Amino acid sequence: MDLYGKIKEIADNDGVEFVGVADLTPARLFIKEYARDLLDEYPKSITLGIRLLDDVVDQLSTEMDKPEAVNYLHAYEVTNQRLDIVSYKISNFLQKEGFRVLPIPASKRCDDERIAAVFSHKLAAHLAGIGWIGKSCLLINPEAGPRVRWITVLTNAPLEVTGSPMEDSCGECNKCVEVCPAKAFTGRTFHANEPREVRYDARKCEEYFNKLEKSGEIPVCGLCIHVCPHGQRD
Repeated sequence: MDLYGKIKEIADNDGVEFVGVADLTPARLFIKEYARDLLDEYPKSITLGIRLLDDVVDQLSTEMDKPEAVNYLHAYEVTNQRLDIVSYKISNFLQKEGFRVLPIPASKRCDDERIAAVFSHKLAAHLAGIGWIGKSCLLINPEAGPRVRWITVLTNAPLEVTGSPMEDSCGECNKCVEVCPAKAFTGRTFHANEPREVRYDARKCEEYFNKLEKSGEIPVCGLCIHVCPHGQRD
């Protein structure tokens, strides 16, 4: 079995539904803004994705009660934990094969000013041909929409790229923009040469969550995931 086949086997055994490999070189300048010189050592990325439970996402609303908020937060955290574990299993395998690996946590902030992680899981998934980046700045997969949590393993293993970036299919839809209680999205479509700030103000989301917490509510939203037509059940 080749390297990718073994990676896919490990992922499948842990319930990972989406696996892809990307060459990060085309996004070098963007990545360097956040991750400095990571690409010098890790030119390839392995993307892993697990779909959130539809019944949990479907319960999200502008007036959700505490049980629904707790369910969503729990599903979000458990899915991230599952991804963190499988990413380390794959990393351990590749290290034993003699390659360098750097698993990026599923949901850990490293830059409080930009409110961002050290690396964009969504960008890696986009470059691997798994989906496009929508107006919500989320990765939109044709089958699951934005209802997926992602993680990335950076490596120098000689893996074949699994696909190419998908074209945007959001069209004229602005449901995620309109539903956002923080008004954090501008409605502008993704362009690789533009900074995230022209599409999304992360500070507005941060302030909205802080406001919820101060009022005694659970800081949960997810409405942009809930309303996206892509991934919704018929």
